[in-house]
Amino acid sequence: MIRFLSNDPRSVQAWDKGFAGERRLGEMLERGVGDGAVVLHDRKVPRTRGNIDHVVVAASGVWVIDAKAYTGRVEQRDVGGLFKADKRLYVKGRDKTKLAESMGWQIAAVRAALGDLETPISAVVCFVAADWKLFTKPFQLGDTWVTWPSNLVEMIAAPGRLNSEQVQAVARCIARSLPPKAPAA
Repeated sequence: MIRFLSNDPRSVQAWDKGFAGERRLGEMLERGVGDGAVVLHDRKVPRTRGNIDHVVVAASGVWVIDAKAYTGRVEQRDVGGLFKADKRLYVKGRDKTKLAESMGWQIAAVRAALGDLETPISAVVCFVAADWKLFTKPFQLGDTWVTWPSNLVEMIAAPGRLNSEQVQAVARCIARSLPPKAPAA
């Protein structure tokens, strides 16, 4: 009954929470990577209804980032049997592996935007409000990194093979092909 009387349905509440997480991560990226990188926020993927939360171009390469404002403990679990590993992502006790597995279309959009430019691309699911065990390290599921904001900034700031002119050129190429998402009316 409350749901029907509320002006703020759960989907809107979830969107607001997610947007706040994206914004917070965007601010941390801007401060953390400084002038050594270009940060592109909320990029529309043409011919889709999807968007990419953040794309960062740095000496270390191109980082395609999906920000998640989930709460609870983040962990990697091996749910495979005795003879076969099956690594999965769990958040607050729930299997959220699909978050990492679904980054492929975003990587494909960035690769298409780059055309012939040979640039390393990394996919990241970054949890901005979650809990992590002490001494936990970021991990990969397939080709996707799973991490938290301060560690992500360190990963991006690592030395790499792109010089500052290449960083700017790659960022311009991506910005042309993946425009900012238009604000909601």
